[in-house]
Amino acid sequence: MILCPNCQHKELPGALFCSECGTQLVSLDILNTRSIKKTPTDNLVIQTQIPDVTTRKTAPKGIEPSISLHIVDSGQVLHLADRTDFTLGRTIEGQPILPDVDLSPFDAFTLGVSRLHAALRIVNSEVVITDLGSSNGTRVNGQKIVPHVDYPLNHGDLIALGKLKIQVLIIK
Repeated sequence: MILCPNCQHKELPGALFCSECGTQLVSLDILNTRSIKKTPTDNLVIQTQIPDVTTRKTAPKGIEPSISLHIVDSGQVLHLADRTDFTLGRTIEGQPILPDVDLSPFDAFTLGVSRLHAALRIVNSEVVITDLGSSNGTRVNGQKIVPHVDYPLNHGDLIALGKLKIQVLIIK
């Protein structure tokens, strides 16, 4: 059994979140991919694949993309500036951790946006989105993304936080 560090509720082995309070039980610091290959002698050999970071494309230093969010239903555009990491969500009274971009004025609660729903980051001059374990999920161009995994975004991509639709505008 796994004991929740927040509420002490017992969960079955393999549980990722507490069914009582929603606390994340497993920390995914790094994902390692392993391939198992058979050798001619039928012995198993496990090889760990490490991504080659030297082949990534990088833009010249100092040139970071500019991000704006177009709220589809209202037509309003939110310009994000001065940082490379933004959390998206909604606020409620007494909330200890606030998102960088408060989507409450856009009916975020009714549309299923979590308090800390997703993060937009600029990594190597590319914009990525990460679902932060939201209740109603995040979609990029209609495809649901896996929580806690970075997904690249392009200019004009449509993201949905719950049912709130936002078009990402990226100027490089």
